[in-house]
Amino acid sequence: MPTFDPDVENLLETFRTVGRAPFESLTAQQARAAYGAGRDLLQLPAEEVASVRDITIPGPEHSIGLRVYRASGTQPDELLPCLVFLHGGGWVIGDLDSHDRLCRTLANVARICVVAVDYRLAPEHPFPAGLDDAVSALEWVSKNTTTLSIAPGRIGVGGDSAGANLAAVLALMGRDGSAPRTIYQALIYPVVDLTASSASYQKMTAGVPLTAATMHYFIDHYAPEMRDRLDWRASPLKAATLAGVPAALVLTMGNDPLCDEGRAYAGRLEEDGVRVTALHMSDQVHGMVLMTRVVRASNRTVDFIGAAIGDALHHGIPAV
Repeated sequence: MPTFDPDVENLLETFRTVGRAPFESLTAQQARAAYGAGRDLLQLPAEEVASVRDITIPGPEHSIGLRVYRASGTQPDELLPCLVFLHGGGWVIGDLDSHDRLCRTLANVARICVVAVDYRLAPEHPFPAGLDDAVSALEWVSKNTTTLSIAPGRIGVGGDSAGANLAAVLALMGRDGSAPRTIYQALIYPVVDLTASSASYQKMTAGVPLTAATMHYFIDHYAPEMRDRLDWRASPLKAATLAGVPAALVLTMGNDPLCDEGRAYAGRLEEDGVRVTALHMSDQVHGMVLMTRVVRASNRTVDFIGAAIGDALHHGIPAV
C-alpha cells in the first residue's frame, strides 16, 4: 500500500479534483504546453543569481541552446566548478524554463556555475539525438573553461529523470574516453532501464504524477526501436560494468515507476566500487524537486542535492 507525505497527498487530491489529464492522453505539443502551465503552481519564485545568460553553441546537426548560471555572491572572473545539467521530462517535454528555478537554487547552494542544456526532444528527434546534444554541450563546456570562468577539471553532470539518464550515460562515456571526463554525477530519480521491466512499474499504475503508462508513452517516443532500448547509451543499467565512473548521488522516490531501477543502479555503482550516496524517500513521488511551493520536503531535498554537488565539485579530485 503506497504511503504519501501529507503535502503530496494534498497535491494528489487536487489533481484528482481538477481532473488533470495524463500526458499519455496528449500529443507531444499538448504535453509540453500542459507541463509548462503547471510551473508557477508547483514551484516557488526564482532565486536571484549573480548572472544568468543564454548562449548558443554548434551542435552535431544544429545549434544548441545553453543557459549559464553563476551563483549569487560570486565574481564574473572567479573560477567556479561547473555542473552540466540535463532537464527531465521523458525526453519529450521540459526545457530551459521548466528547470530554471531548480538550476538557480543548485547554483546558489553549491556555489558553482550551472550550464543547462536545451537538447533536442522526441518524437521529432528520437534516440540518440538528445544524447548527442548532451555530449556536444559537455565537450564545448570542457573546451571553454576560460571563457566561462570555470575551474578546469571540476565539471560534473546531473539531471532529473530523463536528464539523469543522459547524465549517467555521459559519466560512462567520460570513463571510456568518448566524452570529457567528469568528477561527479547527480542523478535525481533516473531512468536507467528502458525495458521498463522492474516491479515498481507493476505497482505505479494510477494515482501518481508519473505512472507506468506515462513512462511507456515517453519511452515509445524516445526509443521506438526495441533494439535501442537494450543499448547501454539508452539504458545505462545494462552497461557491462559501472567501475571507474565518477562518484554519484542517486535519489529515488517510493511512489515512482522508476524507483526499483534507480535503486538497482545505486547498488550496481556500489558493487562496482564507485562511491555513491543513495537517498530513498519512501513517501515521495516522481517530480518532487519541482514542487517547492506545495511539498515542503522538496526544498530540503533540493538543498541536500545542492550541498552534495557543491562538496563534490569543490573538494573532489579534479579530472585530468
